[in-house]
Amino acid sequence: MQRVHFIAIGGEAMHNLAIALSKKNEYEVTGSDDEIFEPSYSRLKENGLLPREIGWFPERIHKNLNAVILGMHAAEDNPELIRAKELGIHIYSFPEYLFQQTRSKTRIVVGGSHGKTTTTAMILFVLKKCRIKADYIVGEQIEGFNEKIKLSFESRIAVFEGDEYLTSTLDRRPKFHLYKPHIAILTGIAWDQINVFPTFEFYVDQFRKFLNTLETQARLIYFAGDENLKILTDEAENTRRDVVSFPYNTPKYETSDGVTYVKTRKGEVALKIFGEHNLQNLEAAHLACRQIGVTDDNFYEAIADFPGVSGHMQKIVDKPGKTAFRDSANSPSRVRATVNAVRKQYHDRKLVACMELHTYSTLTEEYLHLYAGCMKGADVALVYYNPEVVRRKRLKELTPDKVQSAFGGNNITVFTEIRELQKTLHTMNYDNSVLVFMTSDNFSGINLLEFAEELLAP
Repeated sequence: MQRVHFIAIGGEAMHNLAIALSKKNEYEVTGSDDEIFEPSYSRLKENGLLPREIGWFPERIHKNLNAVILGMHAAEDNPELIRAKELGIHIYSFPEYLFQQTRSKTRIVVGGSHGKTTTTAMILFVLKKCRIKADYIVGEQIEGFNEKIKLSFESRIAVFEGDEYLTSTLDRRPKFHLYKPHIAILTGIAWDQINVFPTFEFYVDQFRKFLNTLETQARLIYFAGDENLKILTDEAENTRRDVVSFPYNTPKYETSDGVTYVKTRKGEVALKIFGEHNLQNLEAAHLACRQIGVTDDNFYEAIADFPGVSGHMQKIVDKPGKTAFRDSANSPSRVRATVNAVRKQYHDRKLVACMELHTYSTLTEEYLHLYAGCMKGADVALVYYNPEVVRRKRLKELTPDKVQSAFGGNNITVFTEIRELQKTLHTMNYDNSVLVFMTSDNFSGINLLEFAEELLAP
């Protein structure tokens, strides 16, 4: 019996790993936290892992523990962590422990500033269709998979969404530096998380270091259209002669009657997804699956049914001449890609794009200028931010004029009151239109599905 204790078990990744381990008969899992929110609270309770009391209890750390797993928000002076060090118990970060659990498997790691979740989901979807078992970690709940993390004895493959966020309070490396892939995918580099990576050069260097972590004779799959990636992969080819590179681009495709068809050697395949970024993700997944023995015929047969990832270009309303999407786009590259994809797919409709600035990066003047022109493909572009969020994050005050100037274009209107935004959206005529909401949050508590249904009602 392996006894494992989680310090900060309530975290998004941590509680999913705890649940995954608890489903292996040989593991006894315990955990602590000073605060646990939904959905972690209910999921831990459902799986019999919810701590009896909230708080830190050093007496729960004992010499019979085989490992302690340290969550990101546990501080260095955490009393349970101090006790674990005193007893000499092996302390793992979340990614370190995942690596230990999969070290005998072929590891596929999907990295990059965008498209990680979708590419990972595509690979897993195809493997499931082909009845190939795989361990995995993915950042979002994906259709057909009950958990965000799965660990097993029988699978020989592990698929990781390679998050570049920091490992733990004791280890400031990005998580994806610890996974040591046999097959690595890099989708592109676009500066984000400036509170963690203060300069673009520093951010790019994290991907350079990632390339140095590849296993011997690894396969590197990367988007050839990204100039920064091209520089890094050229460097890697000179220093890692054992690594075989596979550059990819947007596959050939065409759009007809609102359906995207990807062109293959055996003809066209109709897809449920659209947009060049999604097609690039598809090509990356295709190359990765080929490396582990999935034939092209089997890949395209499976991927034709891929429905996309919830919250990623998710169609929430579809009525004759009226369609609404929700997308988690918040970085400039993602916003630009989403607007351009919808514009191309619905070229004969009016495009109303509505975006929320919510994260630390998006609400800083130093970062805002990167949004220049990213919504110019929309007929109407609405940008919302809540000044209270700016104050809560202790950032410099933003004015609507500064935001509008940063985005540029005559189609931009900036809102700081959610009711004013709702009122404006209610005044519009949505006949022959497509409406896109882009946010990593919820527009100050709006139920976007109900709101979109209301707006697009006959």
